[in-house]
Amino acid sequence: MTASEAGVFWLEFDSATSNNLLRKATAHGSEPVTSPDFGVRSQVNGYGGGAACAGADAVFAVEANQQQIHRINPETGLAEAVTKDPNVSFGGLVWDHRHHRVLAVRERAGRQQLVAVQGDSKVLHLHEGENFYAAPALSSSGSRIAWVSWSLPDMPWVRSVLWTADVDGDGALTRASCWPTPTDGSVQQPVFEGEELYVLSDHQGWWQPWHVTFADGRARWSCQDPAEADHASAPWQLGESHYCSLGRGGWARVRYESGRGELWLQLSADSAAGRVAADYTDFRHLTVFDATLYCIARSACRLDSVLAVNLGNGHVRTLAGGEAPFPGTPIVLPEAFRIPPSDGVDVDVSGFWYPPVEGLSENGPPPLILIAHGGPTSTAWPVFNPQVQFWCHHGFAVAEVNYRGSAGFGRGFRLALAGNWGEADVEDMERAADYLVACGRADARRLFIQGRSSGGFTALMAMTRSQRFRAGASLFGVSDPARLREVTHRFESGYLDWLLGAPDDFPGRWQARTPVLQAHRISGPMIFFQGGQDRVVVPDQTRAMVRVLEQNGQAVELWWFEEEGHGFRQRHNQIALLEHLLAFYRGNSQKCDDGGEQFG
Repeated sequence: MTASEAGVFWLEFDSATSNNLLRKATAHGSEPVTSPDFGVRSQVNGYGGGAACAGADAVFAVEANQQQIHRINPETGLAEAVTKDPNVSFGGLVWDHRHHRVLAVRERAGRQQLVAVQGDSKVLHLHEGENFYAAPALSSSGSRIAWVSWSLPDMPWVRSVLWTADVDGDGALTRASCWPTPTDGSVQQPVFEGEELYVLSDHQGWWQPWHVTFADGRARWSCQDPAEADHASAPWQLGESHYCSLGRGGWARVRYESGRGELWLQLSADSAAGRVAADYTDFRHLTVFDATLYCIARSACRLDSVLAVNLGNGHVRTLAGGEAPFPGTPIVLPEAFRIPPSDGVDVDVSGFWYPPVEGLSENGPPPLILIAHGGPTSTAWPVFNPQVQFWCHHGFAVAEVNYRGSAGFGRGFRLALAGNWGEADVEDMERAADYLVACGRADARRLFIQGRSSGGFTALMAMTRSQRFRAGASLFGVSDPARLREVTHRFESGYLDWLLGAPDDFPGRWQARTPVLQAHRISGPMIFFQGGQDRVVVPDQTRAMVRVLEQNGQAVELWWFEEEGHGFRQRHNQIALLEHLLAFYRGNSQKCDDGGEQFG
């Protein structure tokens, strides 16, 4: 979401072209701004984000293929390149209202800078020397700026720092200063209210909003919301916005409680905070303009929505989306479950269970597909997912688990995966399977485990160490962390050492948690899906795993999609993936059904 005098704009994925298209709000809904062949997407850090911002009379957006910033006329859709360097990518775009220019993170050959792109296409270097940059934010006067940086081997949610600087009349930065958190922690999403600076920091255990003031060369940090809840998710992408100033001391904030997002408004410093849009369970890209709060909202029973919240009367209006996904067809809603501490595990683990559409039958509990989310520093949210609905409508129950290491449950829970990847996450998946079997929500004979990317690693490790699972599926999953460490992209180049420990210090751990070296322990059938253009989990990860399983004479299937990258974007490939998985799960359900009935 981005808004200015030029209008209210957002990105919408177009399945026909596999592009993110720019749309704008109108008096009666919305309309496209860019043509279907003009995709908007940043590739900074491999995950992009912040690919568009609204200026005074135009929108600026990163074109997906060339990665150059374009100035787009919101009335005609005409796009004109304002940067023309084929060797760089841009992301995290922010409009500088004082100097009428775009601030951005620029990435070139393993190096990042904070830059300003001016109207004459000149690119001014604002700051460099740090490994990574994110989240530039300007004060109301435009005379102060803040941003976030971090250094290898850290990920931004492990350790990152706040920066501030003054902006002179020519637009250059002066008196740049770095402000680490008072204790070990990470920061994200600096925001100014007037000239006062606020930022989210987790140095006290949760991503909470803090007011940061400066005197005598020191920073003073004051917590603005002491609720023990994360107020943001893990910053995999640039341009995230989970809170924003409403003026007069008022704020809009997202708060995550028990895996669900809540939107809270405090209209002024003197008023109490209240929750709005309670039908939704996740909120992103908050922005305010002309006494209206805009955001992207998700729920369990409708398509993603663009919401406008009138700050005068609290009325919530849907600008786009929000339709029933399958008119006339029931939607299966998630049921939260929580597993208490046990057997040496001192934390709760939670997730969401989706029953088959016909419910539980007298014939016994249903087959269960247990899904490990990717990241692994990510989250399973209770939001509409067409793939989950697909399984529920074909006779399967589904469970998504927020294992240790997931975001949204505090810093301690998130960092519990350090050195424990392939152990803690797998143990929590096993606990979830056992719990759901014990309470009659899953058939112990027909448990399947599935994951994509790092979730594929979790699924593979679960198959190597447990006989619980009838079969497993890896969607472009990690099978050889040591080999991946040699070729992974810069953003995640220190991530594997954090997840497993340095290989020179823990060689036995790396061997024990390398699926390709433990493949002989897998007793059930496996199915693999891989994109040939994947630059995050390179194709050799899947090739090597399949080759070892074939050499061992184990049951294995491989489905290759040469034109796809990390995550399948083309609709026909998404359909093919589901069809192959359905045949795989049905076949393996049938094999262990004593009566020969085909499930699904």
